[in-house]
Amino acid sequence: MKNILSILSALALAAAAQAGCGKTVTNEGTLKSFDAEKKVVVVADKAGKETKITLTAKTKGADGVKELVGKAVKVESEHGKASSISKA
Repeated sequence: MKNILSILSALALAAAAQAGCGKTVTNEGTLKSFDAEKKVVVVADKAGKETKITLTAKTKGADGVKELVGKAVKVESEHGKASSISKA
């Protein structure tokens, strides 16, 4: 009985460790600013609400961010870290 409970507990922990959040947020609006030192972009939506999003090494489209300042962009992020940034 102890062996079965041990195995079930191990399987439950393994399954929980593999489950990711998976919640992706899409911000569309104007790219207000880009801080190259901190790798942070600020996106303002149509209502004027500003959102700070951090760029990472895995962010797709991060190469040309400087050229997008002041233009309409679409940023997909997870937990405040951008997975992709593109012109809208």
